[in-house]
Amino acid sequence: MFEQAFKNIDDVLWKEAGCTTELDYTEQTSWLLFLKYLDGLEQDKALEAEMEGRKYYFILEEPYRWESWAAPKTKDGQLDHNQALTGDDLRDFVDRKLFPYLHGFKQRAGGPNTIEYKIGQIFGEIKNKIHSGYNLRVIIDHIDELRFRSQTEKHELSHLYEAKIKNMGVDLVLSAVPNGGKERKEVQHNFPIRTGETAFLFLQHFLKILRAGGRGGVVLKNTFLSNTDNASVSLRKLLLESCNLHTVIDCPASTYQGSGVKNVVLFFENGAQTQTVWHYQLDPCRNLGKTNPLNDADLAEFVELQPTFADSPKSWSVDMADIDKTTFDLSVKNPNGGEAVTHRSPQDIMDEIAALDAESAEVLGNIQKLLTRPLTTVRPERSKPRFAWHGVAKKQPCFSLFDEFSVVGKLMILLPQKSCFLRACRRAGFDKLNPNGIQELMIGLIISGAAHE
Repeated sequence: MFEQAFKNIDDVLWKEAGCTTELDYTEQTSWLLFLKYLDGLEQDKALEAEMEGRKYYFILEEPYRWESWAAPKTKDGQLDHNQALTGDDLRDFVDRKLFPYLHGFKQRAGGPNTIEYKIGQIFGEIKNKIHSGYNLRVIIDHIDELRFRSQTEKHELSHLYEAKIKNMGVDLVLSAVPNGGKERKEVQHNFPIRTGETAFLFLQHFLKILRAGGRGGVVLKNTFLSNTDNASVSLRKLLLESCNLHTVIDCPASTYQGSGVKNVVLFFENGAQTQTVWHYQLDPCRNLGKTNPLNDADLAEFVELQPTFADSPKSWSVDMADIDKTTFDLSVKNPNGGEAVTHRSPQDIMDEIAALDAESAEVLGNIQKLLTRPLTTVRPERSKPRFAWHGVAKKQPCFSLFDEFSVVGKLMILLPQKSCFLRACRRAGFDKLNPNGIQELMIGLIISGAAHE
């Protein structure tokens, strides 16, 4: 009974442009079967309450019950064609009245564990894809002939549904999942690994819909490989134990413009445990951007190496036995990355800074001594010195810094920036020569250096 009814329904859905896969067929059949089943359940409970002298309160208001809009009956139990909706009237009722009414249960329900809340949640996430009201009428008539009262009928329906679920498995999933989004608590209850991270929820959904042997290629932010929160660890464990995660591409920064994070691409096959993970470090040897995106040539080596999972300076394999079973961390560094870089310790760096500071202080001290002792002018035999610098203030002795150029040279090397040099001069008291002393001292030092050379 059920098998033939399902075949007839699938034949009608095949004509619908909005239903293109077995998944669509199952989804559209399911919401109609659910409303039919709910109507039968409520009728039984109402009859039981009447026999016990109790009043039964229906979940659905009368205009939205199956017997009212889908299959109204005459007194002899036949379909009342005068009352039954069809065509555009039926489609408009379902889209504009029935679905909004059922979705509203989510707001009206007393809590997330009530049947009202579940009804509202389900009908908020699906929509009617049967656009022809006449096709919808035919499907409703087929479903109305079904009965779910006996255990035999329920067992047959369950068996057929299991077969349909197996048939509706997806062969291939390719997706760049949204990162950074957060889902509400009630949505998280629909997933075995509860998390607000939308990327992780999408990945769980992909693992669920892929049939055995189905393949997936999913882009995720690279922190998924190493995050230590419970959801990340549990999801990596699920992926490795339920799928063969055979390839991971480590993408360079700015592969996806505007994302602000580095990404990895995971390639896996559903239905077999992971034995070995092959990593490939994608390096286009240039900065990527809007005008310089990743191209096919950048992936040529990957395409060549991946079929055999060959090792290279950019690729390597990690055995499942070598992966930490407490964290399932997959962020393995490239073992072929060249010579190891030896980083200096913080103490070594601080010692060097202190040594440089001491040398700077010594240089400044030597310069300051020059100003506290008499200095003589170095005068060539010519009548006028070529590069002599005379006192910058009236009544100050004329002097030259030629003999101390080695000190000046060190100062110019250690303090190459003008602003730093000016501050050093002020600390040394050079600005007391006269109002323009610092600037003239700098000019003098440059002239003196040129003369010394």
